[in-house]
Amino acid sequence: MKQLLRTLAEKYLLDQERQKENQPVEKYKKSGLTKEQALIIRKRIEVAFEDEHMYRQNDIGLIELSKYVDFDRYKVSEVINKYYAKNFYALLNYYRIKEAKELLVAQPFSSVKAIMYEVGFNSKNSFYNAFKKDTGLSPNDYRNMWVYGGDALGQLQFQ
Repeated sequence: MKQLLRTLAEKYLLDQERQKENQPVEKYKKSGLTKEQALIIRKRIEVAFEDEHMYRQNDIGLIELSKYVDFDRYKVSEVINKYYAKNFYALLNYYRIKEAKELLVAQPFSSVKAIMYEVGFNSKNSFYNAFKKDTGLSPNDYRNMWVYGGDALGQLQFQ
């Protein structure tokens, strides 16, 4: 009888754990962010990055963006996580790398380092890692592929 009770209790506990795992954990359950606030914040983030190019500021952080957006950093962070499916720094790098790709092609005689600083990066390692993560290529290989055509990249790989 004890064995049967133990088996049933274990089965019940396992079922409870499985149910907990299958339920999505709501990180922002008690945030108080309304749909209207979220839409306002999202629009202001777009203005900050797409119109004002705030990502170019090499010392920008979530606090500075929150001040610009005029909402607290927790709500701004929640909107970035929910609506962009990224954290603040991933979103920042997205905009920086997007512009860097455009500049590498549009300004073939500018140095990669100059472009790196122009889009807001302080560190060559951070820039190269973020660029490679986004494109699978180094900034120089990306530029060569677009400026000199696909053959240049193939030649680079076989040298």
